[in-house]
Amino acid sequence: MTTPDTSSQALQRIRADVRAMQAYHVQDSQGLLKMDTMENPYRLSAALQKQLGERLGALEINRYPGERLEVLKKMLADYAGAPAGSAVLLGNGSDEIITLLALATAQPTEGARAKMLAPMPGFVMYPLSAKLQGLDFVSVNLTADFDLDVPAMLAAIAAQKPAITYIAYPNNPTATLWDEGKVQAIIDAVAQIGGLVVMDEAYQPFASRSWITRMKAEPERNQHVLLMRTLSKFGLAGARLGYLIGPAVLVHEIDKVRPPYNISVLNCETAIFALEHESLYAEQAAAIRAERQPLIDALAAINGVEKIWPSEANMVLLRVADAGRAQAEMKKRGVLVKNVSAMHPLLKNCLRLTVGTREENAQMLAALKESL
Repeated sequence: MTTPDTSSQALQRIRADVRAMQAYHVQDSQGLLKMDTMENPYRLSAALQKQLGERLGALEINRYPGERLEVLKKMLADYAGAPAGSAVLLGNGSDEIITLLALATAQPTEGARAKMLAPMPGFVMYPLSAKLQGLDFVSVNLTADFDLDVPAMLAAIAAQKPAITYIAYPNNPTATLWDEGKVQAIIDAVAQIGGLVVMDEAYQPFASRSWITRMKAEPERNQHVLLMRTLSKFGLAGARLGYLIGPAVLVHEIDKVRPPYNISVLNCETAIFALEHESLYAEQAAAIRAERQPLIDALAAINGVEKIWPSEANMVLLRVADAGRAQAEMKKRGVLVKNVSAMHPLLKNCLRLTVGTREENAQMLAALKESL
């Protein structure tokens, strides 16, 4: 009797589009300088590590998360300067919030699937989330210099009527903080078709402005705008804590698709502890910002760097003759950077570098110079 291959049969129950996908790849960083994921390079002092450890050790981890989540929401609203009438939703990183937004809006309209729209190149999780949650993703190319193509955006919004339009502010991987007037024109256009705008401010600690200022100054033009942030770039990438701020009437509906207890008591208390020491993290962000322009200037002096774009984040995008070779050679020299060439045709032969400490940046620059 032949034993059936039940694993192969079971495999067919997994969606064909999922089977065709590639899993998100995280580079092995053991023993390497990690300059590929825009993390805050600073650790807590030994004294603060001890304090945090004592706090976490005293938690009732035998209990589900409770009222401390409400404390965290209030602290995040105060930290961000949330407009009156706002509510806060917590996510396991902003990645989960992107999924929740897609889940909440994935309803067909006039017989067609719901749509998600974003300028590209942009954050890879937007199209991935749309695909997994059953929305059609509409990509609108940026200009060659990674500016918003406003006429193309307005035309796409009018024609496609997206349920969600994402504006990364600053953008990843280009580190661009777009003109306020251009962004507001897009927000106004989305208002005309009855959609949501999500302002993704993952890199806000390093930017010169935040859209929350416009949300408070012109609330009537931003009633359909949600502000999404993460504490990853704040300095808690390992804690996985994202949050969404927006009109309570909208946030409360999106909250209905959130899994119960999606934020652990450990993550919650870590975030509360970090916000209690907000000034320390602000100093860290200021130190990173101070190293950004010297890094850009040093990159400009390296023979073989063909172009560098301005940055309002803790990353720098540059173009070289052969990004794949440069990345591989830098890895041989102990430095990990991101080759973003495959993300979009506009990113051909582009590398994305994290802005780190002065010492990290010097090591990265030396490796790049030897790799070109």
